[in-house]
Amino acid sequence: MLMMYQAYQAFDDLAAPVRAMAGMVAWSLAPGTDPGNIHLRRLAATYELIARMRLTHERPAYGIDSVMVGQQLVEVREESAYSTPFGSLLHFKKDVSTPQPRVLLVAPMSGHFATLLRGTVQTMLPEHDVYITDWYNARNISLLHGHFGFDNFITHIIKFLEVIGPGAHTLAVCQPGPAVLAAVAVMAESRNPATPRSLTLMAAPIDARINPGRVNTLANSHSIDSFERNFISMVPFRFPGAFRRVYPGFVQLTAFMCMNLERHLKAQADLLNHRVNREHKKAQEIASFYDEYLAVMDLPAEFYLQTVRLVFKEHALARGQLEWQGQRVDPGAIRRTALLTVEGERDDICPVGQTVAAHDLCCNLRPYQRRHHLQPGAGHYGVFSGNRWRNQVYPLVKNLILASD
Repeated sequence: MLMMYQAYQAFDDLAAPVRAMAGMVAWSLAPGTDPGNIHLRRLAATYELIARMRLTHERPAYGIDSVMVGQQLVEVREESAYSTPFGSLLHFKKDVSTPQPRVLLVAPMSGHFATLLRGTVQTMLPEHDVYITDWYNARNISLLHGHFGFDNFITHIIKFLEVIGPGAHTLAVCQPGPAVLAAVAVMAESRNPATPRSLTLMAAPIDARINPGRVNTLANSHSIDSFERNFISMVPFRFPGAFRRVYPGFVQLTAFMCMNLERHLKAQADLLNHRVNREHKKAQEIASFYDEYLAVMDLPAEFYLQTVRLVFKEHALARGQLEWQGQRVDPGAIRRTALLTVEGERDDICPVGQTVAAHDLCCNLRPYQRRHHLQPGAGHYGVFSGNRWRNQVYPLVKNLILASD
């Protein structure tokens, strides 16, 4: 399947003029569609959908320029506190008189950019000094920078926490949960002064043997060799990461969309109908979501394959067999980092039970250092974005941080 990427790119290049023309037609019809007749509105909306049928491969902007801190509007500046060829520690810096708890948000490296956590950042910014792992698209990373595997991910988390300094907190969303728990365990065992004071794991597959869902079924229905043959491709020559072996973001997105195909098709139909009915605010909410959702990034092949093997097939961390740089990872070494686990009742990507398993691994934490929350009615994304996150989950995260700071 090494030529899969080339085939995708060729199709995308051929479709680009069609999308561009559809966009021009939709734009030209726009002046006559409001309050023009319904037929023109439907035609314009149809062409808009055609123009939007594309993937992008660049990180969208966070677009967070300011935030209310108390009663004051404060400017927010994005600054890179530390960077490597594979990602940067992005700091949402604010000038405030009172120091705030420092928090590292660890974003998934699973086919989407860290901007998927934009809502998480916006919610936490007024009361926290927020950093985030801003992972880079592997197709733009030269082969000269070497490989990036599961060990490298753990190393990055440790380094980022050391840059932030002692007394910080960390929150991991979904896929990076096992690696972040491993990083904190390694730091605790070595008595690293930058070991975080609290760790929040949200919808993270700590023990994927529990209540297996569709992701687990897929992982266990193929061998690692099969994953490598069928899902790994090579970056085309035209990009900076030419010839790097990657798990393409468009493959991951296709898999996610197929899991809820009816929901995505309905969303597009709703977008069209909202445009026709001149409900532009509702239409823009859907359009903005898909602008983010259809921005994809490629993963280094070795990181993807090792994640599938270690997390979903061998369950290495849960079975006490995970190693980092030849050293066995022992979550039991965590004694001073408070732990909060959060799960969504309707999560079909990381089902109930897989995240709370972290408490059994962190066996030396005292009862007052551990908390668990099952969010009623929430799916995977509802745990860290939307109203349930803002109104019900975030207050628990905030309280843990305050109690541990």
